[in-house]
Amino acid sequence: QVQLVESGGGLVQAGGSLRLSCAASGRTFSGYAMGWFRQAPGKEREFVGAISWRGTSTYYADSVKGRFTISRDNAKNTVYLQMNGLKPEDTAVYSCAAGLRPSVSILEYAYWGQGTQVTVSS
Repeated sequence: QVQLVESGGGLVQAGGSLRLSCAASGRTFSGYAMGWFRQAPGKEREFVGAISWRGTSTYYADSVKGRFTISRDNAKNTVYLQMNGLKPEDTAVYSCAAGLRPSVSILEYAYWGQGTQVTVSS
């Protein structure tokens, strides 16, 4: 079992920045790829980005590429999502997830956090 807890969400104006954190406990964190997903009201959960277990490979949705950056610190059992240039359409609940490989599919992730709300005002 891997327990995931997100933090760092909040309210920010358009153009602003936030850094989300996802702290892991339980089984060996460093063995898992990590993904970030988001879900806006009335919409399906969508892929934001992912990072390999070593942190050497990252993947992003086109909608966030160039604005968001994923990183991880395996010594701290934490993965980060740095979000710059935020837009109102980025408003959603952001969740981290752990899986065996980086993937855009929610089906590839076995463990999920509860999520943290990000609201971007115009």
